[in-house]
Amino acid sequence: MNVLDWELLAEYHKALGDKTRLRILSLLKAEDMCVCELVEILKMTQPAVSQHMRKLKNAKLVKERRQGQWVFYSLDGSMFPFFQEFLKTLPDTSKEIEELKANGLKVECD
Repeated sequence: MNVLDWELLAEYHKALGDKTRLRILSLLKAEDMCVCELVEILKMTQPAVSQHMRKLKNAKLVKERRQGQWVFYSLDGSMFPFFQEFLKTLPDTSKEIEELKANGLKVECD
């Protein structure tokens, strides 16, 4: 491993060392989301969520795609062959997301 690889590996572990970022990864495991959806689900401010997303993106654990004015996030982790195994340890949040949609609590970013 060269110096850059060690730096990236350290960023990976730092990104996983926060319960909010773990929850975000668990949510993204269920489906791609935009920041506005994460703000509502996590009950946090947009700047706070964006800061967490920046750290996850810098660690190469999420990627973004733009759709109009919205930025949607999805899981990446392709730099780390063990990331998929790690994701299996996170809780399944698909039911939580479905309940939020059913209760009208989840915004739609179209």
